[in-house]
Amino acid sequence: MQQVLFYTQGNMKSLNKKLGEQLRKIRLEKGMSQGDIAKKLGVHRSYVSGVERGIRNPTVKNLERLADALGVDPRNLLS
Repeated sequence: MQQVLFYTQGNMKSLNKKLGEQLRKIRLEKGMSQGDIAKKLGVHRSYVSGVERGIRNPTVKNLERLADALGVDPRNLLS
């Protein structure tokens, strides 16, 4: 049976933090800068910085685009 998760405002913030930590970790492992990711996404570097700091709430589409820019499965950004 698949588990259904419900997010409140408090744990959504922790999910954003986790996403940001994973994004930064994977980005650094691949030797990429925030600017490199931003260019691939067509966004400003400050957007990538905001996601990494957990203050931006990316859409599912942008989550997919971030994963694609890093060459990873989107689930890796949330694990």
